[in-house]
Amino acid sequence: MSVSLLIIGGRVIDPANAIDEVCDLWIEDGRIAGVGSFDGIADATIDATGQIVCPGLIDMHVHLREPGQEWKEDIESGSRAAVAGGVTTMCCMPNTGPHIDHAGIARQIIERSNQVGLCNVLPIGAVTKNLDGKELTEMRELSRAGCVAFSDDGMPIWHAGVMRKALEYSSSFDFMIIQHAEEKQLTAGGCINEGWISTQLGVTGMPVEGEDSMIARDIMLARRTRARYHVAHISSQGGVELVRAARAEGLNVTTEAAPHHFALTEEEVLGFNVDAKMSPPLRTEADRLAIIEGLRDGTIEVIATDHAPHHEDDKRCGLSCAAFGITGLETMLAVSLDLVRDDILSMSDLIAKMTSNPASLLRLETGTLNIGAAADITIFDAEAKWTVDRETMVSKGKSTPWHGKEMTGQVKQTLKNGRVVFVEGTIHG
Repeated sequence: MSVSLLIIGGRVIDPANAIDEVCDLWIEDGRIAGVGSFDGIADATIDATGQIVCPGLIDMHVHLREPGQEWKEDIESGSRAAVAGGVTTMCCMPNTGPHIDHAGIARQIIERSNQVGLCNVLPIGAVTKNLDGKELTEMRELSRAGCVAFSDDGMPIWHAGVMRKALEYSSSFDFMIIQHAEEKQLTAGGCINEGWISTQLGVTGMPVEGEDSMIARDIMLARRTRARYHVAHISSQGGVELVRAARAEGLNVTTEAAPHHFALTEEEVLGFNVDAKMSPPLRTEADRLAIIEGLRDGTIEVIATDHAPHHEDDKRCGLSCAAFGITGLETMLAVSLDLVRDDILSMSDLIAKMTSNPASLLRLETGTLNIGAAADITIFDAEAKWTVDRETMVSKGKSTPWHGKEMTGQVKQTLKNGRVVFVEGTIHG
């Protein structure tokens, strides 16, 4: 047998097929041709000895800023950052300019990502026109144009009646509604978590009840409509408990956690650190531990970055007026690997939360090493050490709370459709 590419000696982990063993993986015509012991000839070989070989990572929550704010990030720079972080599929949120609230913009994004050719970029369509929470978009048309889910992103669907209609409509087509859970009447003017640290710094805080109350309302509506409801970047103990109870009841309620919310707390903001300002904000140690427990027991099925790049001018202007958001594509894997080192998750469970689980929620064919599947593959060294340097980050956004910190776990190679697009710090494409 002759194949185009053979990966040898790596620990192959494919949670979708319960594979976790040191073996070979071979590729033909850009697709997975086999996993096991290879006996044949390959045009090219990658030696992955001592490394982990898994499906290409999926990040279901990123902001690419194109169209409209390309100076912050664009599809090409975001795709380059993605493959540097081992991500081969990412879903971009609709807060672009114009918003992804009509089919033409969705098609434009997909066409541009195909031109770049590094990473699958799948748009998430807006729930309401202009993200104003009033009139529903043509979600069916957006779906036909390639949108894989629907959200108003950082503008929560505040009107209960509109949210009910959105859930009722989406349930007819098995669409998923993603909510940024925030009651803005409670959080207006806030910039960090409300508590002792916001008092100490003399800034307006964002109370945890702003998140919890929105999740509680939406779960009641999901119960009535039997719709698919997903909480974006959950950050609170109360929110995790609400989702856990909803899932125990059998409701189709899911959620994701961002690495910064299970790795950091509000103490990171001390010293008016704008690189630790995001929405929802970093919260208390009790909240962080609740998210970790949610990841452990399966309440939280997905890890997603909420990659939110900004120009330096938007961040270096004081804590109260700095933009919310940090970059995350290039640090997601390394930060998340601490969950394995701390015996919270097995390596297979961790990889599932960044591959097969988001693929299942979004009804994608990626996230697996199935025979015949597109050969989207990430190869990483779980023990390799490196230091985060914002000046060498691939993303246009340079704001990260991990600047200058040593990380353990590094992507070595990323393959898209069987083609090496990233290797040892160099992007090919």
